[in-house]
Amino acid sequence: MARNLGPVCRLCRREGLKLFLKGERCYSDKCAIERRNYPPGAHGQARTRFSEFAIRLREKQKVKRIYGMMERQFSEYFAKAERMDGITGENLLVLLERRLDNVVYRLNLASSRSQARQLVTHRHFRVNGRIVNVPSYVVKVGDVIEIGERSKKSPVFQSNFEAAKSRHAPEWLEWSDESATAKVTSLPSREQIDTPVDEQLIVEYYSR
Repeated sequence: MARNLGPVCRLCRREGLKLFLKGERCYSDKCAIERRNYPPGAHGQARTRFSEFAIRLREKQKVKRIYGMMERQFSEYFAKAERMDGITGENLLVLLERRLDNVVYRLNLASSRSQARQLVTHRHFRVNGRIVNVPSYVVKVGDVIEIGERSKKSPVFQSNFEAAKSRHAPEWLEWSDESATAKVTSLPSREQIDTPVDEQLIVEYYSR
């Protein structure tokens, strides 16, 4: 599985906003955006005028980095969104939100999407009673996601449960504290997706 191994705080600085790639650090005053809110590099503080192409490229790069994907995988998601009925940009965001690693992150069972990917890969989660270790698995309405019995006692999950008390799962996911399970009650609508992006710019980027 290809992934970015470089310093992720530089990615936030490059996009000029918090992408929440470092878990709890992003909520502290150690966040790179709080300390140096300008692009990395020798010319990071210089004023730059973006072309129309660059504006669309940056929007595409932003979403790709938020969800932690490489170029080929992201373009495959866009191609799939184009083939679906409805608005392509919204279809793309809904597909990305339905990835299992993102669902784990949205349920506050991981401090970041990268940690969620690792937890899924290490077989900590079951979907409809079966272990799923593929982060890109796309959940459907009615799917039930649960944590393995042994995993519930892990210090990682205990820590995330504490941190999650101040944050809430989205409306399209139903979480049960008693059974430590979640159910996909509906597909996410655009209004329920808080990703700070103009998806139409991404459509225009791929339509050039």
